[in-house]
Amino acid sequence: MTDCTAIISGGGPSALTAAILLAQGGVKTTLIAPAITDDLRTTALMQPAIRLLEFIGVWPGEIIAHCAPLKRLHVLDDTGNLVAAPKIEFMASELGFEEFGFNTPLALLIPALHRRAEMLGVNFLHSKSVHAVAHDENIAVETEAGTNITGKVLLIADGAASPLRKALGFHLNCTRFEQMALATSFDHSASHEFTSTEFHKAAGPFTTVPLPGNRSSLVWMARPSRIEALLALSEKDLCTEIQLEGHGLLGRISNLGPRKAFQMQSSSATVFAKSRAMLVGEAAHALPPIGAQGLNLSLRDAATAADLIIAADDPGSASIATEYDKQRRADVAPRVALTGLLNASLLSELSSFHLARAAGLAAVAHIAPLRQLALRQGLGTVSELPVAMRG
Repeated sequence: MTDCTAIISGGGPSALTAAILLAQGGVKTTLIAPAITDDLRTTALMQPAIRLLEFIGVWPGEIIAHCAPLKRLHVLDDTGNLVAAPKIEFMASELGFEEFGFNTPLALLIPALHRRAEMLGVNFLHSKSVHAVAHDENIAVETEAGTNITGKVLLIADGAASPLRKALGFHLNCTRFEQMALATSFDHSASHEFTSTEFHKAAGPFTTVPLPGNRSSLVWMARPSRIEALLALSEKDLCTEIQLEGHGLLGRISNLGPRKAFQMQSSSATVFAKSRAMLVGEAAHALPPIGAQGLNLSLRDAATAADLIIAADDPGSASIATEYDKQRRADVAPRVALTGLLNASLLSELSSFHLARAAGLAAVAHIAPLRQLALRQGLGTVSELPVAMRG
């Protein structure tokens, strides 16, 4: 006898979204995660993700007043290399949209998802998952509090350091970059005009993303020594550094938000599902923050898993695991490879890498079919989308 049909380990946006989708589909679902803590980051959610939030009744709600639309994307070569890529300007109107998506604060999105999941009857266990064992007919999860729960299928969505992924014998292919990323936010005197700007620098991208008003979020990738030095600066001095790195495009910088640093790496699971378990989100993959792929990719994991589970007689069967693995591998593998290659080309000292990157970006800028493909690839609309993301 099982306690529920689906068990989800994790409390982030992808885990909560999967729980909501399953509950809406009539699947008895238990989510195991510690109590919510504030996450001060923002994330750029593209159109398919926004359609998903509409589908589950979370968007627009109260969130939209605190989000900024992304109407333009600019990519600028600021490497200082002899061969420079041309400036690329993408407009949402090229795809018939008013905006590519919205920059969304996780501190509001996560509680909204949590409330919706509770409203739909998702059972919450406020503990950490520590171990899992797969059996022929079900899968059992043990929590830190000593509770054991069984289900037909397990979604492992508890982050890059997932203990359940290890317990069930999943493996990752990982590449560690000699980079860290500094994340913060700031006010600026000039208007961002709802434009996200990605400066490609020799040590990694420097990306600003609009927030409501004259404010933007920042992800600044650089060598660890540089990030550590930036973290040690006073607010005034860091504002000056941001203004210089951004070439003054946003005017005077002030009023920094909290700063946080992350080690950069790229990873992808060798298998995305087996033994009545599916990997979702950062438990399955991690990418450098280039092109706003991270959470958008994780939400496609959640929506794909939900589609398969809702339609299945036995959602933990080998055939369902095989289908999930096939679908997610086709979506994740090229994105991990492309973002990793682009990031590596910035860090490389080989001129051939710089030339190839510049030529590739020039082709995207000037060849219409490639430009359209790049836009649709960035939004995640190249392959067939899960039901909730189709609109």
